[in-house]
Amino acid sequence: MAGLRLGPLLRHVDWETGTGATVWVEADRPCEAEVRCADGAGGTARTWRIAGHHYALIPVAGLRPGGETAYRVLLDGEQVWPLPDSPFPDSTIRTPAPGTDSPGPAPVRVAFGSCRWAAPPSDASHDPVGPDALDTLAQALARAPELPRPDVLVLLGDQVYADETSAETRAWLAERRDLSEPPGEQVADYEEYTRLYYESWLDPEVRWLLSTVPSCMIFDDHDVIDDWNTSEAWQRRMRATPWWRERILSGLMSYWVHQHLGNLSPAELAADPLYAEVRAAEDGTEALREFAARADADPAYTRWSYRRDFGRTRLLMVDTRAARVLEEGRRAMLTDKELIWVREQAMDGLGGASGFPGPGPEGPGAPGPEGPGAPGPEEPGVRGGYDHLLLGTSLPWLLPHFVHDVEAWNASVCGGRRGGRWARIGEDLRQRGDLEHWAAFPESFDALTDTIAAVGGAPGAPATINVLSGDVHHAYVATPDWSRWPSRPPRSQVRQLTCSPVHNSIYASIRLGFRFGWSAAGRALGRVFKRHGRVPHSPLSWHKTGGPWFGNQLMTLTLQGRSAHLRLDQAQSDPAGGGARLVAALETDWAG
Repeated sequence: MAGLRLGPLLRHVDWETGTGATVWVEADRPCEAEVRCADGAGGTARTWRIAGHHYALIPVAGLRPGGETAYRVLLDGEQVWPLPDSPFPDSTIRTPAPGTDSPGPAPVRVAFGSCRWAAPPSDASHDPVGPDALDTLAQALARAPELPRPDVLVLLGDQVYADETSAETRAWLAERRDLSEPPGEQVADYEEYTRLYYESWLDPEVRWLLSTVPSCMIFDDHDVIDDWNTSEAWQRRMRATPWWRERILSGLMSYWVHQHLGNLSPAELAADPLYAEVRAAEDGTEALREFAARADADPAYTRWSYRRDFGRTRLLMVDTRAARVLEEGRRAMLTDKELIWVREQAMDGLGGASGFPGPGPEGPGAPGPEGPGAPGPEEPGVRGGYDHLLLGTSLPWLLPHFVHDVEAWNASVCGGRRGGRWARIGEDLRQRGDLEHWAAFPESFDALTDTIAAVGGAPGAPATINVLSGDVHHAYVATPDWSRWPSRPPRSQVRQLTCSPVHNSIYASIRLGFRFGWSAAGRALGRVFKRHGRVPHSPLSWHKTGGPWFGNQLMTLTLQGRSAHLRLDQAQSDPAGGGARLVAALETDWAG
């Protein structure tokens, strides 16, 4: 009899028709996987094989729009989910009701965060990094199913920590190989990556949560290794090590299997030649390995970014790791091809211009001969194809001012603006200090800003543009100031919403550093660095409007009509006993 090794994960729910979904599972042997719903809907899929593991992404059809139905998972006709004697409610698939856009559209709830170190606490009564926000959310929803639950959970990177393993995983690794040999206590190959996913997704609360709340995911550095693709010099050094090739190929392969496929719609899966090849093969390992090798060698070879529409809310998840161009002098957060895709997807369905200017000699946002990308006249009668744009990027666009200025300075000196000696010093600091956010790619920062301004200024512009980010192990809200922007400012309400970690910690010294980064003194010192690096003046400024908050936390955006409600919940130990609870640290509203 086949057994369920991992999952189920409810991934894609069809918001266009409200009748379909996909469910991801791993079985312990080849089998026929089936999802069977209480209302008669369902679907089946044959497992496919990667590195001795057996997976299926099951398409579910026939769901009732606007309904909620419990489901079971069967392998070769035998039920394997729900688990026997499960303390959790039945896993369900909740579908939207298309066509109810007006009057009174239903809200869309998007919960998001990043950085979940899944190591189990050595003492069940005490977690050294505090309560896990995902565990706490799952417990709250399980105890009170009538509570509003997220329509989608957006996980913005570091779903697993390949370079920071738990004591249990280190003991398991030691049974496989000699940990005195590189990469030591870090994971080395595909099999060891699977161990990380088991540790993270077999957590009972998280397993149930991911089985009943759809999820969208993107990687960040720790999914592969800290500082992944920081610079050309970093990449050259890593590629010279004997263990790196297996590590990067295994990281990309395991990400494709466990996270990326579930981000895609059934139509996108049907058009994916690699997915077809893997499913048709007796063993898809070599095909996937070849794909991973080509993806690592050429950032333009494949696209990890993707788009999801939830009614009139659009989510663009942007790859800020594998799509980088690292050659000094050409450094970019995204390849030209990737940037064009992001711009096209953001503008799709809006009125007005479809072109975007680059940051040329006249400065960011300067209109071209025909004015492409420049906001058109106010057209209150024009309603675009969506009301809210969510840009999911694991790395924040707007950082604390001092951090941003230091990264811009570093990019300048590494590029040779202050000579060879400073370039060498800058590269050492870049790698030691993780100076590789959007600010460290100045032209890409300007290009993203141009895109946001053009979308927000187009006829039919969305009411809000929210940049969802994590990575920096604290939470904050920042708002751009467009008063010195060279062209007409966007009409959309624009926010940087940063939420991290879900479950991790931060050194006290780094806490102080981030607080200093937002201060007036930090801003003044940042200007000193910019002058030394001869960094061009930027017409965009911003200010912090919330935070910083530290601790394990999740943000939830509730989007309804052209209004947005933001809530930040922190996981705190319940002083009355009984585990942990989510406590609101912020609630705020805005509208376009």
